[in-house]
Amino acid sequence: MGQEINSRGQRRKLREQQKKQKKPMKVWLKRLLIAIVSVGIVLFIAGAGLFAYYAATAPDLDEELLKDPVSSKFYDSDGKVFYTMGLEKREHVAYEDIPKDMRDAILATEDVRFFSHHGIDFYRLGGAILANLRHGFGAQGASTLTQQVIKNSFLQNEKTLKRKAQEAYLAIQLEREYTKEEIFEMYFNKVLMSGRIYGYGTASKYFYGKELKDLKLEEMALLAGMSQLPNAYNPFKYPENAEKRRNTVLGLMYQHKKITKEQMEEAKKVDVEVGLLPENKRTTASTSKYDAFIDVVLKELAENGDGKSLEEGINVYTTLDSSAQKIVESTMNSDIFPTKEIKSGMAVVDTETGAIVAIGGGRNYGPERGLNYAEAIKNQPGSTMKPIMDYGPAIENLKYSTGQTITDEKMFYTGTTKQINNFDKLYKGDMTLREALYTSRNVPAIKLFKEVGVEKTKKFINNLGIEADELYESEAIGGGKISLSPIEMAGAYAAFGNNGIYTAPHSIKKIVYRDGKTAKSYTPDPTPAMNDYTAYMVTDMLRDVVGSKPGAPGTTAAIPGLDIAGKTGTTNYAVDEFQKYNLPESAVPDSWFAGYSSKYSISVWSGYTNRKDPITTSDERLLPQRLFKTVMSQISANTTTPNFKKPNSVVEAKIVKGSKPLQLASSSTPADRTSTELFVKGTLPTKTAPVEEVEKLDAPTDLKATFDGEANAINLTWAHKEPKDKSVSFEVSVSVDGGGEQKLTQTSDKTYTYGTPQDGKTYVFYVRAIADDEKSEAASTSIQIQEAPPEEEVTPPDENEQPEVPEVPVVPEEPNEGDNGNNNPDNGTGTPPVDNNDGIKPDEDEVEEEVDTSGTNDDTSNDNKQATNSNDQHQ
Repeated sequence: MGQEINSRGQRRKLREQQKKQKKPMKVWLKRLLIAIVSVGIVLFIAGAGLFAYYAATAPDLDEELLKDPVSSKFYDSDGKVFYTMGLEKREHVAYEDIPKDMRDAILATEDVRFFSHHGIDFYRLGGAILANLRHGFGAQGASTLTQQVIKNSFLQNEKTLKRKAQEAYLAIQLEREYTKEEIFEMYFNKVLMSGRIYGYGTASKYFYGKELKDLKLEEMALLAGMSQLPNAYNPFKYPENAEKRRNTVLGLMYQHKKITKEQMEEAKKVDVEVGLLPENKRTTASTSKYDAFIDVVLKELAENGDGKSLEEGINVYTTLDSSAQKIVESTMNSDIFPTKEIKSGMAVVDTETGAIVAIGGGRNYGPERGLNYAEAIKNQPGSTMKPIMDYGPAIENLKYSTGQTITDEKMFYTGTTKQINNFDKLYKGDMTLREALYTSRNVPAIKLFKEVGVEKTKKFINNLGIEADELYESEAIGGGKISLSPIEMAGAYAAFGNNGIYTAPHSIKKIVYRDGKTAKSYTPDPTPAMNDYTAYMVTDMLRDVVGSKPGAPGTTAAIPGLDIAGKTGTTNYAVDEFQKYNLPESAVPDSWFAGYSSKYSISVWSGYTNRKDPITTSDERLLPQRLFKTVMSQISANTTTPNFKKPNSVVEAKIVKGSKPLQLASSSTPADRTSTELFVKGTLPTKTAPVEEVEKLDAPTDLKATFDGEANAINLTWAHKEPKDKSVSFEVSVSVDGGGEQKLTQTSDKTYTYGTPQDGKTYVFYVRAIADDEKSEAASTSIQIQEAPPEEEVTPPDENEQPEVPEVPVVPEEPNEGDNGNNNPDNGTGTPPVDNNDGIKPDEDEVEEEVDTSGTNDDTSNDNKQATNSNDQHQ
């Protein structure tokens, strides 16, 4: 019994202890709940206070700003305004004139509950909050049409609590002061549609040439979808993007029961380009200057998420060089083009900074008139890819010399029976990297690509702003999947001219928002793309492309006095395309030239809109070079352009061409077997070619000078021992009365006639043999032309005296044809013609003959003159 009591007592104590333990836990739970509620209340009060503060500092509603676009200003590199956006003429459409299907398309896409909310859509806001919690603040917006009108009229495009609070407050105020129809009309006429097009009514006429009421369902859907990304969904420029967006809008219209399934499917079947105005009927949306450059700026804004900011009024500070842009546009609109239909695009980039200074969008370019060929087209680059894909990576990773021996030989693409051909269908054997690049051989380029390897090559081109998931051997010669625009090409080449430093091409320095204080930088940071030795060695080889070496294809682009480097490029048609389009064998679809100085990098593309229209003539192929030369020479005329400077990491040496491994040339290595090449410091060859015995070129022998009195000329003759396997010519020169030596001629004959020597002068003649770059010692001989003694006076005979008949009759000499006696032709040395004493020949005994001791002159005769001569050897 006692144990039972004890047991019960123990149980009671245990229950009491448990109650004591539970009581503090409940207390803490209550306290925690109270704290959470208190914090929530505090946060709510703080939030409400902050919202009230933001609302109090919000701008006032302004009806003029609500209805008209806010202007955005564009500044050039000198800080001068060159374009104000938002002043363009617009089609204002009243609400009642907006077709129902047009309204439904916009509402289904932008704000399906527009007519039921009071400025803020809380259902949509809840979905946006969840999205933001999952993906971060600003991941998804919930703006209604009313809020978009507010933002575009009064606020800047920034994702901050202040802007969202003010936007919500003003949206509620707008809904109180204006009807839904009025707000919709504001949005409809104010929204930025594309480029410089504001409002759906303007866009309808611009893209379709129609009034809104005449648009078809699929056309209304396309316009309704454009406002989200105005430039990306431009059907003129990006029809594929526009079609996807149009179909999305049609799907939303069906989802929200605005159209039937049959209507949706029927509209989706229509080609997006059907109904669009053809290019020749499109009108410019603006009278602004520099339209091609502005288009590039607009695209860059859109790519950086600021395309819609233009609706709010921003200041855009660009990299435009107005004077360079004028030169480019003048050139693009000149008669330099060989045909009316050929197209071209040009990009001019600052070599050091990557800033785009000028754009050539096309011939007589206007906004929205077809493609901007400087940025919108991306075509195969052809051989302009070789420095980027092959030679740059080889020097960077393998430290090859420009004199590295590589063999141009028959070769097949790996794992196939497809033969790799050069442009001339020939293989030229061993050559230096330099020669392989400047003569644009395909086989050496692909060999280098394979030696470096895909991964290292991919890293190299990525450093130059070129992305590629996979690389194939055809990429090595610019015929693979990689396609580039002139802007991208100019930016990549600029790194070679900037010691290996790459800065992405950009047209905007910064933008400043409406408050005048908040700014966003667009200037990218420079990054090392390659070593300075790679950049300089590639540049030095590309100098030869525009140089005078045999086979250099870029000589048309050369500019005297300006240190430039560059590369030509053409692409090829596939075999089936030749048959499909009935093309001649010489046809190519694209022609490129990319070149640069230390100040500017310029890339030019030329071709035709339709691939079936080929480039076939030399004038068409050379067009990019001529455009480059015209623009580069003019924009460089009034500025100092330093030469490319060799860095300390590069050394120069003369090598034996074709040696494996490379050998340094010796003093006796023939000049035609050597070349001066560049090496990465520390990689010079250690072996020098052995000294060779070089057969010395013999000097001419038996040089003779004889005077021909009748012709009044000196005849030279000589002999020479011909070397083996060499073609020899002879350089003849003369020295008169000890004066300087003057070259007379270079001839393959062993005779020469010197005309009309002067009385009393001594002539020394030199003859040297020349073979290739070698010149022999000179053989020389001298001859003096002496004046005749004065004639004796003759007493006239007596008239009654019979005159004596001379033993030898004197016969006057007939002058040469075309010669009237004293007017003999100049002998070419600047000496005056000589009086030949009226052609009277003296008695032979009046000539005093002197034979020279060398035995090279046997005799001379003269016309009242005396001649002496001698012969010796002279260096």
